[in-house]
Amino acid sequence: MTAPLTPPPPPHQGPPHDAWQAPPAAGTSAYEQDGPGMKTEVLEAAAVTVAVALAGVLLGLLWWWLAPHVPLVGGLVDKKWVVYFKDTEGEQAIGVDGTFTLLAVAFGAVSALGVFLMRRRGGVPLVVGLAVGGLLGSLLAWRIGVWLGPTQNVIAHAQAVGKGVTFSAPLKLNAKGALLAWCACA
Repeated sequence: MTAPLTPPPPPHQGPPHDAWQAPPAAGTSAYEQDGPGMKTEVLEAAAVTVAVALAGVLLGLLWWWLAPHVPLVGGLVDKKWVVYFKDTEGEQAIGVDGTFTLLAVAFGAVSALGVFLMRRRGGVPLVVGLAVGGLLGSLLAWRIGVWLGPTQNVIAHAQAVGKGVTFSAPLKLNAKGALLAWCACA
């Protein structure tokens, strides 16, 4: 004997988890069920942007504190002050950029994780807010680190410390692409 080729008749009652749902009741919108709404998402994204950008102050302080110092030496040549690297083969200058980049990557990962844990439902405005906040935070960190670091007037600093005395170069970010590290990891 073979099985019948016709399917069994459908039940009179639908299953409790029906794929076809009834339309929303009058006065409500189907979009309210999808999420908080665009206005709320934009406000949350603005708050994330400000919070992440303000975290740039901490990044700037850490960069200023942890970045290696580039040793310079000043001297007189033909009655003019000149400044040169104490160690011409030193790697401190690239270490300054590397320190900023690694700190920015860590800040990007932590800020992205924090935003994810606080609001798991994401959304385009939230991602844009994270990226913009990361870029603003990096710019703020860069300027704070330069402001807190040694003076930018290297010749005056060399004259102040004296001939042949080692002093630190100003904190400088040579790899400007490092400013995008926070955004890329967030």
